[in-house]
Formats: sequence, C-alpha cells, structure tokens
Amino acid sequence: MNNYPWLTIIILFPVFAGLLIPLIPNRGNNLIRWYALGICLIDFLLMTYVFGSQFDFYGQGIQLKEDISWIEVIDFHWRVGVDGLSIALVLLTGFITTLATLAAWPVTRNPRLFYFLMLAMYSGQLGLFLSQDLLLFFFMWELELIPVYLLLSMWGGRRRLYAATKFILYTAGGSIFLLAAILTISLWGNSGPILDMETLSKQSYPLGLEILLYLGFLIAYAVKLPVFPFHTWLPDTHGEAHYSTCMLLAGILLKMGGYGFIRINIEMLPEAHRVFAPWLVALGAGQIVYAALVSIAQKNLKRRIAYSSVSHMGFVLIGAGSFSDLGLSGAILQMISHGLIGAGLFFLAGTTYDRSRTLILDEMGGWGSPLPKTFSTFTACAMASLALPGMSGFVAELMIFLGIVASSVYSPVFKAVITFVEGIGIILTPIYLLSMVRKMFYGYNDISLKTVKESLKLDASPREVFIILSLLIPMLGIGFYPDLTLQLWNQKAKEIVSLPSGNDKSLTLISYSYAPLENKVFFNNSDE
Repeated sequence: MNNYPWLTIIILFPVFAGLLIPLIPNRGNNLIRWYALGICLIDFLLMTYVFGSQFDFYGQGIQLKEDISWIEVIDFHWRVGVDGLSIALVLLTGFITTLATLAAWPVTRNPRLFYFLMLAMYSGQLGLFLSQDLLLFFFMWELELIPVYLLLSMWGGRRRLYAATKFILYTAGGSIFLLAAILTISLWGNSGPILDMETLSKQSYPLGLEILLYLGFLIAYAVKLPVFPFHTWLPDTHGEAHYSTCMLLAGILLKMGGYGFIRINIEMLPEAHRVFAPWLVALGAGQIVYAALVSIAQKNLKRRIAYSSVSHMGFVLIGAGSFSDLGLSGAILQMISHGLIGAGLFFLAGTTYDRSRTLILDEMGGWGSPLPKTFSTFTACAMASLALPGMSGFVAELMIFLGIVASSVYSPVFKAVITFVEGIGIILTPIYLLSMVRKMFYGYNDISLKTVKESLKLDASPREVFIILSLLIPMLGIGFYPDLTLQLWNQKAKEIVSLPSGNDKSLTLISYSYAPLENKVFFNNSDE
C-alpha cells in the first residue's frame, strides 16, 4: 500500500472529478448535488483510511512523502507529505467541505459551476496543507483564491461585487509579499534554488535577512488569519457570501494563515520569531478585546459572527508566540475548534435567513418558539464559542492561557498583563454572543412578530439537523476528551518549541534560558 501516491490522489481527486460535472445528464439539480457530495465524502473517507492505516501518530518528521520532479531547473517538485501539524487540518478540510456541500443544497442557479468551484477549492486547500515545496505551497495558496472570488461574486448578496473585489485585493496583495519571501529564502546562499521545506527548515540566515523574510511571510498570513489591521475584508466577505461559502471561509480558509505562520515563520525562522513573538502576543491580546467590542456593535448577524472570528484568532497569535508546547498545541486546537464552531454558526445564520429573509438583529425576536431545533443548536454553538466547559472552545482557550502563564520565556509582568487583557476578552465574548441569541430567539417586536406569523413556518429540516449535529458532536467530543485530537500534533508542537536559535540578545520584555548544543542555542523551559 505504501507504493501508492495516496496524498496526490487525495489532493487531485476532487478537482479532476469536478471536471466531469458537465458530463452529468441534465435531469435537474439533484444528480449534480449528489455527485459533488459523493466526491467530497469519498475523498474524506479515503484520507481517514490512509491516515488511520499508515500514519504513525507518535512518529517524528514528515510522513507519507511523495516527491515527483516537475521543473528540475528551479528545483520545483511535487513534494507532498503529512505530519502532526497538517494532519488535523487536512481532516478538518475534508469534514467541513463535505458538510458545506450538503449545506449548499438550496443553491439552484448554475449548480454545475457552483459545485465545481467548491471541489476546486477543496483540492487547493488540501494541497496547501500537504505541500512540502515552497513554490507548490504558493501555487495552492493562489489556486483557492479564484474559486472563492467566483463563489462570492456570483452567489453572494447585494454588495457581493464590492466584497469579492475587496477580498481579492487584500489576499492578492498579501501574496506578493509571500512570493517575494519564497524567492528570497530559496535563493539565499545557495548555488541554485532550494524549495524543499524540510531542507530549508534546517538552514540558518543572518538575523537581518531573517527579519525581512519573517515580515514578508507574516503580511500574507496576517491577511488570511486575519490579524488587525488586515482583517477588514472578512466581515464584508462573510456578510455577502452564501452560508455554504461562509462555512468554507470560517472553517478552513482562515486556518491557512495560521498553518502557514506556524509552518514557515516559527519552524523555519525561529530567530526572527523570537524578536517578533512578544509583539504578536500583545497584538493577539489586543485583537481579542478590539474585535469583541466591534462585534457587540454590529447589527448584522453574519457580521457579528465574523468579528467574533477575528477575536478568536487572537488566541492563535498568543498561543503561537508563547514559546511553550502547551500554548502552541492550544493554538492548533483553537484553529480546529473555531473551524467547527464558525462553520456551525454561519450555517445556522444562513438557514434562519432562508426563512426570515433578514440578517438585522433589531428585526429579529421570538424565534425560539417556532424554531425550537434551530434555537437549541444555535445556543449550543454560541456556548461552544464562548468557551463553555465541556466544549472544544474551553479546552483550546484554557491551554493557551496556561501556555502563556507557564512559559519560562516571558517576564511575570508581561504575562500578567497579557492574561489580564485575555480575561477582559473572555468577559466580552458572552456579551456579544448571548445578546445575539437573546435578540434572535427571545421577546418580540412589531417586525419580528410579523416575520413569525408569515415566514417562520418550518423548523430545521432533517438535512439541516444532520449538518449541525455533525458539527456539534466533535465540539462536545473534543471538549470532554481533548486527547482524541491533541495526540495528533503534541509531538510536533514539542519539536517546534525546541527549535534552535542563534541570536543571544535578550529583549526588554522577555528573559531567555539557553542550553548550547553543537554550537547552536536551544530554547529550554526552566523545569527541564
């Protein structure tokens, strides 16, 4: 079985199967829907089988490697592989895309193109998480932009063209910095280009160059994650996109930025990361509070959920900059948890819009009685988002809290300030989430009473109940038994935290503990 190029099949199967959609007989939309759903499900089942049978969850390094020469003169290879950092995001991509395809059932306009774009986006995202070649990474990074732009501009709301244009300008602008950094890091100090990510992760660079490379990569990832002030495309995009597209954006696309940041900025450029980490941790803490305050002020349901995503991504920055394997594991878990929660909230926001034809919170109210299934599941997702104990959000945020507190790198004063600001953000989170639930499902006003009488006749269908329960079950599963997922990347997080650094200059905010080994310096926790 090891002789088969399983990862290549997993990446390319959706897009090539999507090319066959025009050959489907024109017998209504159902056949196209079932075909697209079947492709997503087959690919998801294939990756679970391959990883379950061949991936060593306690092993180190890249596994299931495939290396096919593509353009040898520039060392451009089809290099793919999987490790603890990427496996969970690959499985999340398969899971969310399958559910988003099922959620797109109400789409009736040009379904052939719609489902092909979803399958093409599926392949691009899988390819990015499995890439072990920097140029292939960039190729996959760009590939998913086209499907998102078309899905937004053709199946979005009234301001869809504005939102699509803003999205493509932000992301394409960030991609310029990404490409420049890739070309620089691949050519520096070598007789020819080197694009193998595993090889590049073992090289060292002058600190000045490493800082410039770090900034180039950081700008691209800050747009995707998103990080303040590069976040403003997100509320507009979520506000106008169809909710199946929102599920893909919140569930997967944002995680591409976090994955790239950990894979390249932290793993390949550890010295520069040491310089920038305190500022990123401070920025992450500020972003949690800022986005929470902005979310409270939003009157549009989807924009409120979008700003909550920006707030939750601040925790990823804190965990990634904590210099502790606990914090870094928490950051990865936060991405997985938010992928499930964000997809669930946007799906439920979309289904309520299909019934009420409004997203304005002031026009809602009293929907709990006519929509008991929607009310209960929406409340459950909101509880997961505000980190209720027993759900995935609680475990992720707790690990990040403990990771930054237990870190031996930062000074006690710095850790106390960050923890205090995080605490403020956690207090604000229930305010914007519970007020959202209250406005939607409790009480009446003249507009909402009319909506209840005229529009809200049917509660969630069996298809919709299946989708939201499929998202709620892993939220609860991770909350009650987090080791179920943490074992995927715990070993990888420990490897990344112990990466070498050759810069011996300390910063004002932090104090370091060093242990020289083979003329290199490693970060160590004080208890080791």
